[in-house]
Formats: sequence, structure tokens, C-alpha cells
Amino acid sequence: MSSDAVKKRKPKVIRNESGTPETKRGRAEGDQLSAVSSLVKFRKVRLRQVTYPAGPHLIGQRKPFTVKNQDVRVYNEEVELEVRDPQQDYMLYKNTCAALAKLMAEIQELKAGGAKVGSVEIEERRTQCSVHFITLKKLNRLAHMRLKKGRDQTHEAKQRVDVLHLQLQNLLYEVMHLQKEIGKCLEFRSQHEEIELVSEEEFFQEAPAEISRPHVTRDDQHQLTLARLDWELEQRKRLAEQYKMSLARKEKIQKAIEQKREYLSSLQPGLQNIMQASLPVQEYLAIPFEHMQKQAEVARHLPPPLYVLLVQAGAYGQACDKNLSVSIRGDVDEAKALSRPPEDSQDDESDSDAEEEQQNTKRRRATSGVQLDDKRKEMLRRHPLSLCVDLKCKDGSVLHLFFYYLMNLNILTVKTKVSTSADLSGAVSAGELLNSESLLNCLYASDHGKETPNPANRYQFDKVGITTFGDYVSDLGHPYVWVQKLGGLQFSSGGAQSGLTGSALSASHMERTMKLLRGRLQARLALHKQFSSLEHSIIPVSSECQHLFPAKVVSGLMRWTLMSHQEFTELGFVQHVLKAGLVHETDLFFMAAVERGTARLLAAVVMNPRYPEVAPLFSLSLHWKGERSGRTDDNLRAMESEVNVFRSELQGPRPGLQLLTNQIQRLCVCLDVYLETESQVCDGSEGPKEFPREKMCLRTARGPSRLKPFKYNHPQGFFSHR
Repeated sequence: MSSDAVKKRKPKVIRNESGTPETKRGRAEGDQLSAVSSLVKFRKVRLRQVTYPAGPHLIGQRKPFTVKNQDVRVYNEEVELEVRDPQQDYMLYKNTCAALAKLMAEIQELKAGGAKVGSVEIEERRTQCSVHFITLKKLNRLAHMRLKKGRDQTHEAKQRVDVLHLQLQNLLYEVMHLQKEIGKCLEFRSQHEEIELVSEEEFFQEAPAEISRPHVTRDDQHQLTLARLDWELEQRKRLAEQYKMSLARKEKIQKAIEQKREYLSSLQPGLQNIMQASLPVQEYLAIPFEHMQKQAEVARHLPPPLYVLLVQAGAYGQACDKNLSVSIRGDVDEAKALSRPPEDSQDDESDSDAEEEQQNTKRRRATSGVQLDDKRKEMLRRHPLSLCVDLKCKDGSVLHLFFYYLMNLNILTVKTKVSTSADLSGAVSAGELLNSESLLNCLYASDHGKETPNPANRYQFDKVGITTFGDYVSDLGHPYVWVQKLGGLQFSSGGAQSGLTGSALSASHMERTMKLLRGRLQARLALHKQFSSLEHSIIPVSSECQHLFPAKVVSGLMRWTLMSHQEFTELGFVQHVLKAGLVHETDLFFMAAVERGTARLLAAVVMNPRYPEVAPLFSLSLHWKGERSGRTDDNLRAMESEVNVFRSELQGPRPGLQLLTNQIQRLCVCLDVYLETESQVCDGSEGPKEFPREKMCLRTARGPSRLKPFKYNHPQGFFSHR
């Protein structure tokens, strides 16, 4: 750089403590406030200046460095902070505060002594006070810097601790992972442990030397296991070959059997033709001698109740019902062996048991439980012969009734079976309709068939430890009261007695019972077909019942499922039905869901076993803008009345097998009316777009409860109130 350029630059102003422009201007003006402010500015300038003359300083350290060949000292408080002692700064702070207080007191004394404001004594003390204020500010900055430095050090220490903690967590995770791997290795089970190998003694005896290798395997357990596995493989290969050979021999034998069976089958048609050739003659003459002779011979060995039932059922079939047939089943030889009546055999057995107790008391004590079971089996013993009554319907379905006689209890039981020409396995909810355990429940009112109708059996059960006969119903059959009457048995009970016994009692109940049985079968088969459609969200309405409903029904059935009695009792909107005693365990329970748009109507259906004589009972719950039920909404209660009370309108042609589907269809129609009129009542308009007005109603609501018009008038096609 040239010397001319250096000369043109303005020289830097270097201020010293001996004389500054601010001090001179303060003295010239003579103003106290200006003096204090000038001293503060003077201190700030000193902090910013880049060079200082030699001389004493109040506070601070300077770091020397060279700028343009000049000795310059830069002020750095951070460097100063490292060499300063906090305790000394604290003592300096206390001394400064004391000196400041002392100067203030002296200024006050001077003013009180009459000194003027701009006097030299007061100005000197004010100058000293300003210097002390600057010292206090300096100490304040140093204190804040110490605080920041302490926080930084604390943060760094925390970071180091966090790093160490993270390393510790990583190490702990690695330890845990290694422990899990060690545990897996210790718990590992090889597949060969599940193979049942021969014992070591048998292995060394049977295995050849090239496999057993005793000189190696007796001392090495691992080699012993491998050798045993090799021997097991060899044995299994040998057995597999034997199995293939056995299968080949089996196929040869089966072929020979089939050839002989075909030969015998070829003889059967000829024999059947001979037998069939004589049947037209017997049928033409109406005297099936062979069948009647065999039937009469076997009937002599029937117990009296079964014999009465055989005679009366056969007579009713010949006179009134050609589709009814009766046959005898069982072991005739065993029936012939029963030379004594059931009562005598029971008394003799009790006498023999008493004599055996006196002779072998100790031996019987050890086997009392086994003998008690034998006594129960003997008491519940059935007669070897039984009756099978077949009721045929027009559609080809057959109801098989199997009647049994319990000799020691003197009661009749019945089991059922249904045979149909069509496949009835499609409907899931119809599983309980044709169940043999519940098909004949409540054929007559309150006749559940769970307990024996003979009062004497209660005392017989106490002797052998039988608590209830219902535990044996699935094996022995149901002892319905009507079954006893068909066999001519009548026991004393709380009800009125007819005075008839034997054949007369059986004949008085035969016709009505057979009609009820055939009606029960037809009703269950009709329900089975209807349930198949309902499960596919189709409501089958016959042509005879189309006039009961409008042409267009928007609401539809979405779901039809079977429920248990416990699931039904847990529903909140059916509690009033339970309290009223309208539900029994023998009933069938279903859940129907009817939907239209966002509205969902749930219907809990209770179906009595005597359907359609006893109509199904519906309980409703509507999920739309909240949850409503018949207990909280008068219109839902009215909808329940439409399907429960006015059942005569929905009965359809006799015997009323379309009642259930008509009730569900009526429920869909009522839901349409409810939603369409509910929108108009709430909004005062034609209704929202979701439920447009499609049903014609004379009045949308009536009365204080604002009931809706649910009654459909045919053929006018409008709805009105009842």
C-alpha cells in the first residue's frame, strides 16, 4: 500500500481517561443529569474502544494484539471470567453497595447543610456513584455469564450421562437377546424325541452289528441315538413293504367277495319276483295272511300297554287313515324268555338281593356303587319289543313314532324320526324344528315329557339314587301323558279323571292325537321351507295372502337367525315379556332384522311349539335416531299389536301355516308407514329424501300419543287408524 493512501485516511481517535469530549461537555453545561449520562456513555465507549492508553483501570482485562503496527488491547469478559474469583466478586459487590450507600448519605448531608446542587463536592460524589453503578452492572453481567456457563456445563454433563445410559440400554438389550437365544437352545426339542424307539437292550439284541456298533455306541450316547434311529428306519421300511403286500392280498379277497355277492344278488330278483307274484292275490282278496299271521304271533308277547296301542292304532288306520301303519320291532326270542311279569321279577330280585346282603355283607360293601348302577339299569330296562307307528303325509314325508315300554316303571315312552323326500339341510335356523328331542313338545298344553307321569316312580327312584327322569329321556324316550293314554294307562294326578281305562281310554284319544301329530309335522315342514327363504332375505307370501299387503313394500328383511333361551333373556327390550310369563324354555327363539335406509328394526320372535295354534310373539326395538322400544314408543307398541293382537287378519287359509311370514310382511309394511309419517310429523314437510312418502294415509297421526295409521284397507289401498 502506498504512503499517499495512508496519508489520505483519517486517523483513528484514541481516547484516554485524562480528557474525553463527553467529560468536557458535561463540565461546560454544568447539568447534573447530563454528567451522569455522560459518564455512563463514557463507560460504554471504553468497552467498545480498540486501544487504551496505559494507566489505572477500575475493572476488566484486556487482550493485546497488533493492528497495523499498533499495540491494541481488546476487552474480553469471558477471558476475565475464567480468572476471576466469584467470592471476590461477591465481596466487591458488598463493598460497592456499602460505598454507594455511604456516598448517597454524604450527598444528602451536603444538601441538608445548604450546599448547592452544582457544587464541586456533590459533583465528585455523583461521579463516584456513577462509577459504582457501572461496577454493579459489570458484576451483574459476570453473574449472568457464570450462570450460563454453569448451565452449559450441566447440559454437557447430562448429555454425557444420556450417552452412557443409552450404551447401558444397548448392552442390556444385547444381554436379554443372548439370554433368549440361550433359552431357545436349551428348550429345543428334536423331532426324534417324539419317536418311540425300542429299548436299548432290545436294540442290541435285534439290530445287526453294522448298525448297532457296540464298541462305539455303548460309550457315546449321541452315536447310540443315531444308531437306534437307523434301526428304526430299517424296521419301518420293512413294515411298509409288508403293508403293501397285505393291501394287495386284501384287494384280491375283496374282488372274490364282490364276485360272490354279485352272484347272490342275481338270485335275489328271482326270489323277489316269486314273492311279489303272490302279493296281488293277497291284496285283491284283502287278506294278507302271511303278514297278519306273523304280526299276531309276535303280538302275543307284547306287554299290555303296547298291545292296546297296537290294536287301537291298527283299527284307526283301517277305518279312518289309510296312511297310518303299525309294525312290531325288537327281539322276539328275548321277549319269549320273559316268563314272568315285571312286578314279580322285581320282587324276586329284591328278595335275592336281601339274601345276598346277609351272606356277603363285606364283599357287597366294596362293590355297592357298581351294584347301584346295575339296579338303575334294571329299573330303567325296556321291553325287548317295541311299536313303530308311521304317519305319512301327502308330500311324501313320514313321521316315525317308536313306542317303548319300561317294565319296572310301568310307563310308555316315545321317540321320533322324520323322513322327507326333499333335502332339508339348507336352513341353519331350522335345525331345532325337526329335532327328535323337541318335535313333540307340548303336543297338548303343558305336556313337556320331561318327568314320569307315574307318581309311584318317585319312590322307586329314591331307592336307586335317581334324582330326575329327565337325565335319561334322551336314551329312553319322552314319557308324554298322551302316550300313556294311547296305551290305556292313566295315573292319578291333580286333574280330573275320565274314568276310562285300557282300550276305551286309548280309543278316546287316538283320533285327536293322530291329527295333532300330522298337523305338527306339516307345520314344522312348512316352517322349514319358510326359514330357508327368510335366511335369504325373502319373505314368502302366498297368492291367497297378497291382498293383506300393499303392492309396494320398501322395507325388507335383512337377517333371520336362531337364538338360545339365554340369549333371548339378555335382550333389554323383551324384559316385559319375561316378567309377564309368556316365555318358556320349550319355546323357539329367533331374531329378525328389518331395514330401510338408516333405520333398523330388530324383532325378537318367540315361537310356541304349538304353532300355528299359538301365534308367534314379537318384541320390537327400532334403531333410528337413537334406540326405541315398545316400552318407550307408543307407535312401536302399536306395531307390536298389529302382529301380535290382530293375528286373525294374518292367519291366511287354514290351517294358518302362513301366519309367521304374514306377520313379518306386516312388520315391514308398518315400518314403512312409521318412517314415512314420522318424517312428516317431525319436519312438517313431505319428508326427507331418505324416506319419501309412498303410502296413502288418511291421517298421519291421531290422539295425544300421535299414533300412526298402521291398518291397511283393501282394496282401497290406504292406511287408517283402528
